[in-house]
Amino acid sequence: MWARIIFCTAVILATIAVILLALLSPPVSHKKSPSRPWLDLSLYIQQPRLSTSNTHLVPREGAKAFIFRRVLTEGPESTSRIVGKAQGFVVPVEQFEQSAFDVMYLTFDTPDHSGSLSVQAMDVAQKDNAKFKVVGGTGSFAFARGVAVFTQTDKPSNHVFETYHVKLQLEFPNHSHKLLR
Repeated sequence: MWARIIFCTAVILATIAVILLALLSPPVSHKKSPSRPWLDLSLYIQQPRLSTSNTHLVPREGAKAFIFRRVLTEGPESTSRIVGKAQGFVVPVEQFEQSAFDVMYLTFDTPDHSGSLSVQAMDVAQKDNAKFKVVGGTGSFAFARGVAVFTQTDKPSNHVFETYHVKLQLEFPNHSHKLLR
């Protein structure tokens, strides 16, 4: 009989404890965790400044792919400070629409950012405004994800290659707070 009394008392006390905890505990927020750090960058891709005029690489008519090497600058002027390189492999849209092989690597070497980003074509149907997705990075950009929008800033002439404005919006995992200064 004592065993039944002890058992029933324990069940009643446990039930009261659960009810009191539910009523008196602070409310739990079901909001999403704080948003991950974001970094917005605005850069320009330009033809490197070279000393000779015969070094321009022009894709041949009917080429199936184009490999390029350009510089990243802070501003649109050809005298702007160089902050890195842009290298890539592009299959022209006319040949292979929405190609998964349109890949670009942006390499940075500045006091604030050192590392690289890998970007892959998402929407290149509009020639003057191409959208790429950031699929990863190294160094300061480790584990980066986001979007890179390339906008042509000028039309090329006979001896000048086009300049592109690049807007990067990068998202980082929560442990990368040190990147944002």
